[in-house]
Amino acid sequence: MRTQPVILAIDALLEYVHEHYPDVRVFHENRPDIPHGAEVWTPGPDAEKIDLVVTLGGDGTILHASSLFSTGAVPPVLSFSMGTLGFLLPFHIDDFAKALDSAFAGKATMLNRMRLACSFYDANLEKKGAETDDWQVMNEIALHRGASPHLNTIDIFVDGQHLTEAVSDGLIVSTPTGSTAYSLSAGGPIVHPSLSALVLTPICPRSLSFRPLVFPSTSIITLRIGDRSRAPGGVSMDGRNSHVLQPGELVTVQASPYPVPCINRSSIIDLTVAAEMQHREGAGPGKEDDWVRDINNLLQYNATFRSKALLRHSRTS
Repeated sequence: MRTQPVILAIDALLEYVHEHYPDVRVFHENRPDIPHGAEVWTPGPDAEKIDLVVTLGGDGTILHASSLFSTGAVPPVLSFSMGTLGFLLPFHIDDFAKALDSAFAGKATMLNRMRLACSFYDANLEKKGAETDDWQVMNEIALHRGASPHLNTIDIFVDGQHLTEAVSDGLIVSTPTGSTAYSLSAGGPIVHPSLSALVLTPICPRSLSFRPLVFPSTSIITLRIGDRSRAPGGVSMDGRNSHVLQPGELVTVQASPYPVPCINRSSIIDLTVAAEMQHREGAGPGKEDDWVRDINNLLQYNATFRSKALLRHSRTS
């Protein structure tokens, strides 16, 4: 259930929308705690068309919103932080009025964050599930050994060519957006989210020479549980368990034609700040990169011991 600060924030946002944009219809995902003034919305091919998605919370709320549009295009996403830090949260909830006004005025700048389309096949290469049932993933798909004490043996194919046989705890295929999530913890590279690429990262491989790889978005990566594998492969996508693949079964991963358009914080830059930025080096006003700010503030990218100490001092002073 939602916490009281989230409930109050939702009520304030809805009150602002109804007061300033009375002709706008507001829908809410079908769940028990639907706020007053919102209509019920259920995902599916016959669902009401949505023009703007608003999320409140952490990065997981955006991943969940992405999963609601698993069969087609995703509307622009306006995401607000409720005090948590994350790479997908450009706005604090205190800025909701500015952000909404910018979006409704058509002044929003967006970053199309790539998604992955994942299809599953049995050992006879028959598709598991409906023929059109592709899973849309915003961060990553992970094929792992799950609760088994044994390493997985996984055959990796790229565009139909056998790349290698991986003996490891598992493999991650991530988007550039997901490169700062599970893949990064497993030793993968940081990739700018505006790029179109697939990142293949091993999880605790037996071979020290098995390094992460970056492929163009036109590639199709196939992960097949080897016939000699002593363990099945558990599959998790954006943190959700979905399938268990037995030896001989496989998953294909490729770029989805439906990215997630995320509204940038630079959409609400005010005139005073814009005037100050006219004389600075780098990107012009309204074009600054949220990602550069985030890898410095959230990841402490290349921060020395001295700069970290100064940062701690500035937080306590």
